[in-house]
Amino acid sequence: MNKDRRTIDQLRSQRWYDSPDMRGFAHRQRTQQMGLRREEFMSKPVVGILNTWSDMSPCHAHLRDRAEAVKRAVWAAGGFPVELPAMSLGEVMVKPTTMLYRNFLAMEAEELLRSHPLDGVVLLGGCDKTTPGLLMGAISMDIPAIFCPAGPMLNGKWKGKTLGAGTHTRKYWMSFAAAISPRTNGSTWSRA
Repeated sequence: MNKDRRTIDQLRSQRWYDSPDMRGFAHRQRTQQMGLRREEFMSKPVVGILNTWSDMSPCHAHLRDRAEAVKRAVWAAGGFPVELPAMSLGEVMVKPTTMLYRNFLAMEAEELLRSHPLDGVVLLGGCDKTTPGLLMGAISMDIPAIFCPAGPMLNGKWKGKTLGAGTHTRKYWMSFAAAISPRTNGSTWSRA
């Protein structure tokens, strides 16, 4: 048996839920207002799910469904899952660059973890700025964390062909740019 394993009363979430004072009462009561029965969250580790899903980030388009799968797994393992939204950094849509926001995400992740009654966290993200942002926040908070990568972005379709997000954009850009130049009046390509 792992000697570092904590008992329920040693978990940080119990400072919120197990406290006999008015604040503890309020935390339990508000959680029940969310439609949960006391036995669903009391004396269980609270596992946060930081989700960077956004309609504006195709890299993370499927993370809504993945968060639900993570919740089911946490329930099945005997925990109490809670999902928290975190800043989504879709490189294509965020201007001038997502690099400006990576550290904001790290700070947001750390503060979400610090300010809520969480004993551990599953981080859902998947790009080159979201991944380090989430990990930096979780490391700063020093609670158990698992990073669940989004995986590759789904390919698109154009004129019946499967197109990748980055390679095909670069491959066809010169042809597209030439076709929409003032010399051709854009007659050979329709706008993507």
